Parts: sequence; structure tokens; C-alpha cells
Amino acid sequence: MKEFDLVVVGGGPGGYVAAIRGAQLGARVAVVERDKVGGTCLNRGCIPTKALYYSAKALKAARHAGEFGVTTGEVGFDIAKAVERKDSVVEKLVGGVEQLLKGNKVELIRGDAAIEAGGRVIVKTAEGATELGAKSTIIATGSEPALIPAFSIDGKNVLTSTEALNLKEIPKSMLIIGGGVMGCEFATIYAAFGTKVTIVELLPTILSTEDKAVVRVIAKGFKAAGIEVLTDVMVDGVEVGDGEVKTTLKDGREITTEKVLVSIGRSFNSTGFGLESLGVETDKGKIVVNDSMETNIKGLYAIGDVTGRMLLAHIASVHGGIAAANALGGKETMDYSAVPAGIFTDPEIASVGLREKEAKEQELDVEIGRFPYVASGKALGMGETDGFCQILAEKGSDKILGCTIVGAHATDLLGEVTLAVKADMKVKDIIETIHAHPTLPEIVLEAAEDAHGKAVHKMGRKRK
Repeated sequence: MKEFDLVVVGGGPGGYVAAIRGAQLGARVAVVERDKVGGTCLNRGCIPTKALYYSAKALKAARHAGEFGVTTGEVGFDIAKAVERKDSVVEKLVGGVEQLLKGNKVELIRGDAAIEAGGRVIVKTAEGATELGAKSTIIATGSEPALIPAFSIDGKNVLTSTEALNLKEIPKSMLIIGGGVMGCEFATIYAAFGTKVTIVELLPTILSTEDKAVVRVIAKGFKAAGIEVLTDVMVDGVEVGDGEVKTTLKDGREITTEKVLVSIGRSFNSTGFGLESLGVETDKGKIVVNDSMETNIKGLYAIGDVTGRMLLAHIASVHGGIAAANALGGKETMDYSAVPAGIFTDPEIASVGLREKEAKEQELDVEIGRFPYVASGKALGMGETDGFCQILAEKGSDKILGCTIVGAHATDLLGEVTLAVKADMKVKDIIETIHAHPTLPEIVLEAAEDAHGKAVHKMGRKRK
């Protein structure tokens, strides 16, 4: 039996970070992974979708090149090459993670893990079973797209996000069930590729977590891209025919498309490797952990999607660092007060802290500063004038409570305000920070100034 201080089950963005952090702290560490390292995020999620997203952005830029005085002639698109590029990006990053593990002397063991009592992990491989001894174990098994039986998911005509990333021909039409983050991102990508996209959403609005003003910007962009959005509708059934899929809605309408993408729900990978026999507490498939990322079993930790605590790769990575430190004697706890989130529609959406509707629900007394992209010299020069930045501050204390940005490079711009929220900074701290000109971060500056009624380049607000 091989002995380790720490065994990590799962090599995704939480698992490999936990392993490396443990090694940095001087532990002997092993990672058990049955597939490629990097998990869903790197192989079937964040990274490949962004690679295709930027293919879509490049295609859109080429089509609009004439507006910048660039003559391109007829613009074509080869989805097979875009997918090939996506695969190349993923392959490089997977190789990079493997090298990081090797460089930190983390042992990577391929196979299926089973966790047993007494700190034992059994790894089943093609060659047989390997027994590992672990002083502490971290579960980082993630989540997968929910396979909803009613939608007849076959991976060919009715797809999950995994298959949607690997299409080698552009569908003429696609119906997307679910208008959340994933559904709207894929709608953005495939509409740019030339697919006629229809989104059906059960709730009264797409992107229901976002403020109405944000959704209006995205809805406007979707309309311009030819994306049809149907809200307040329920899917009654999906029937695969000869080269087409017929989707029937509860109100009797029928929509026929070449492909259907199911983008609702995730299932948590918490079964099949011994947790039941150990008595690990779960809640609807999620592994219950405390703020130290420890389960109800001493020495057994869980991180990332499988805990159900915000299904974000960067949260999994932070979880991983905390769990590794605590497994080796530390006393770290998770802080969710400043979690940034990004949505890669066109334009992008990024947020941290409170949204305006959440402040209203909590009946907080806030100052709101907002500044539009169209008033930014840099955004005008880029030809990216849709969207705005909005900052919320506590009235009286001036403490920054949250920020939402919808517009070009929103996910990049959010870093400044995420730090401000984490550090309990005030609006005046952003105002008093010199921002280079001409840059997009000036939009953040002017939104902060607007919260004080002092935005220089905004018309129509009463000065304080």
C-alpha cells in the first residue's frame, strides 16, 4: 500500500489546485483521476466554450471589418477548424496541468477511486487495483449535465453542452431548452456561426439572476443576432425524427429544429465511490461541508461543484486551497463575500457582491452609480458601445456593496471592484484612484463618480 499525507479524488480545477497546494505545504500528495486532468471546466466547460466564443467574436469582427475601413471580401467560416483550435487550446492546458503536478511531485494515478474507512482509497485501473493510504482525503469529483429522461437526450440530435462543443457541421437551426448562463452562452456562439437559434425558458425572463436592465441589453443583442426568445413556456416533450427534432410546448406549440440543446440542471458526482457506506452527509446529491470544507467525517473534505456551493471553477480552486491547508493542520475558512461571476454573452456580463434587485429585496439604503459604454471614448473607438457599469454603495458609509458590468471586456474590468468589495473599500477610494486614459476602466471610475453625483462625462444627473 502506498502511503500519502493527502489523497485528492478528482483532478479538476479544485482537485489539482488542492494537490499542488498540499505539495507546497510539504505533504506527500496523490491525485486520482479517471479521465483527463482539468475536469469539466478545462475539458468540457469554461475553456472550450470560451475558445468557441472567441471564434464567434472573430467571425463577427470580420463581418463588421468594413466599418473600420478594412476590406475583407466575403467572410467564410469553418466550424471544424474552430473545433480543432478549441481542442488544441484544451490539449495545451491539460498538458500544462500535468506538468505542474509533476513539477510539484504530485503522483497522478489514473483510475476509479473508492473511499473506504480508515483512510484507505482503492483505485481500480486496467491493470488491477491499487491501495492508497491517506491521512486525509479531499473529494473533488465535480458535476455533470443532468440527463433528463423526458428530453430524449441521445448526444446526436438532442445534445448536452458536451456534444454541443464538438459539432463538426453548423446546424441550420437549434432550440435551446433553458435560458440560463449556459443556454445564453451557446445561443451567442451558434447564432454567430449562422444557426437559427430559439431559446425556451420556463421563467418569465432569461438570465433570471441578473437585473432587468442587464437582461434588456442582452435581449437587444439577441434580437439583433436573430435569436428568438420564448419565456414563460414549459417543454412538454421532445421527439427525434428523420434529421430533425420536434419540441412540443405545454401550450400546444410545436417547434422543429435540426438540433436541440438541453441546458438545464447539473447532477452532482457524489455516488458510486463509497460515501454511502462511510455515512457522509449529503443533501440532494450535494456533499455537506462546513466553512473549512470538511464533511461530517473527520479528515474527509469535499470541494467544488460536488458541494453545491456555487458551481464556479474559481470557487472550486479556492475551496481546494483551503481544504488542503486544513487537511494539513491549518485553520482556514471560506469567505463568499466577494465572489466574481462572468457570463460570456455578447456583450459580456460580470458581477460581484449585491445586484440592485437583491439590495431592494433586502431593503437596503443604497446609492447607485451608473455609467454607459456609449459615453466612453475607448468603447467608441472599439465600436463596443452597448452596456453599462453599475456600482452599489451603502448610503452613509459609502462602502461598496456590489457591481454589475454588462459590456465589452466586462469580465476583465470586474477585478478592480472585486478587490474593492473584498477589502471593504469605499466609492471614494475608486474615485481617488487615477485611471489611465483612454481605457475601459474609466467606465468603472465614472460609475463610482456617478454614485456621488459627480460623473464628468454623464449628462442628466443632478449634482450633489
